[in-house]
Amino acid sequence: MTLPILYSLRQCPYAMRARMGLLLAKQPVLLRDIVMKNIPADMLSVSAKGTVPVLLFEDSSVIDESLDIMIWALGESDPANLLYRHEPDAFSLMLELIKRNDTEFVDSLNKYKAAARYHDVNVVVCRQECESYISHLEQRLTEHEFLMGVTPSLADYAILPFIRQFSRVDRKWYLQSPYKNIQRWLESHYQNPLFSRAMTKYSQWLNSKEDILFE
Repeated sequence: MTLPILYSLRQCPYAMRARMGLLLAKQPVLLRDIVMKNIPADMLSVSAKGTVPVLLFEDSSVIDESLDIMIWALGESDPANLLYRHEPDAFSLMLELIKRNDTEFVDSLNKYKAAARYHDVNVVVCRQECESYISHLEQRLTEHEFLMGVTPSLADYAILPFIRQFSRVDRKWYLQSPYKNIQRWLESHYQNPLFSRAMTKYSQWLNSKEDILFE
């Protein structure tokens, strides 16, 4: 059986969450690392939207949304119980938390990053927009070590790449901020060897034309 092919981009938060989901599910894939300024025709032929991640299966079926890739992988194998199958309402609560990240927070985060990059006078206002969601996560992390409980969940890994971006916009402010639980939570993920594996840099597929076993 041929392994699925994953088109990915190392620093893209959506691709990052997909890679972490596959690693957590112990689902090997053939990795094709790309750059957005030179998208392979092979990828566009299976997913016209032209963004990563894209997961291509042997039967030509495709999953091209990062959260769907995570859910598929964990549906195949979930050794760490990231879907919290022991709690009937947990999955729907995770999806609500992730949806708020992917809509409300990501929009605010993009404004904050742009304001900081171009030294916009509204950078503080943009950051405060982000803080509505950050404060919500901070409160959840006051109650337990991870977003859903005492062990990591799908929500932790799906949201992680975006909180990572938030923390890097103004590092000095972030480290002095009152969000100590967020800082602890993020640092705990950084210390996990899985994060380093997910962030390993590979040669560009268009240059080598060699698929990399990612597992």
